[in-house]
Amino acid sequence: MHDHQFNQQAWETFGRHHLNAETVLPEAERIDWALSKAGPGTEILGPLTGKRILDLGSGTGRHAAHLARDHGAIVDAVDNAPAQHQRAVSAYGHIPRLRFHLDDALNYLGSADAYDIIYAVNSLSYLPDPREALTAVADALAPGGRFVFSVLHTTTDLRPPSTSVVTRPETLRIRGGEDLTVRMYVLTAQLWADMAHGAGLQVDQVITIESPDDSNPVSYRLLVTSRA
Repeated sequence: MHDHQFNQQAWETFGRHHLNAETVLPEAERIDWALSKAGPGTEILGPLTGKRILDLGSGTGRHAAHLARDHGAIVDAVDNAPAQHQRAVSAYGHIPRLRFHLDDALNYLGSADAYDIIYAVNSLSYLPDPREALTAVADALAPGGRFVFSVLHTTTDLRPPSTSVVTRPETLRIRGGEDLTVRMYVLTAQLWADMAHGAGLQVDQVITIESPDDSNPVSYRLLVTSRA
């Protein structure tokens, strides 16, 4: 089984678990790129009212709903796990200016109209080839458009990020269920920046997001890029 199929199956199991448990998540008041209320929030995307925005790997749809409901954005949200898509539509399908799409990210990007802003909260690391994904994102951005994405840098076991484009196993934790294994890219910020530049994106900022909890020393990087 390819990594992409492996991850899709894991996220489908994750979503199905929470559907069966009828898990209710709190409404998003900001975009948490990595850890709750750590690092910058929604403001890093810039002005939002009336902007065409794409949430890539939207999961439960909380962030997409926040942008459409609280900021007047026109939002498309795409995810390839049917259970996650079902959770999103059930919770937020009624919100104006918000559309959910059950589709593969690269397939969707290949036929998408130009967006002012595209963002990905920890989802880019699961796609089959980050270089191909970054190129597809750049092609789907309007001139001057912005792509903001967060990625895992180190986990609690403090393994350093890779300097080559290879996946590694990580743990997807399910509250009230058995942990799942996923395969994802955990790469250095410099490697992410180099790949973004190679795809035609200008890297404007690389922001470190560290856990405020010393007992959970997980670390993320947030990259703010724009179409060159």
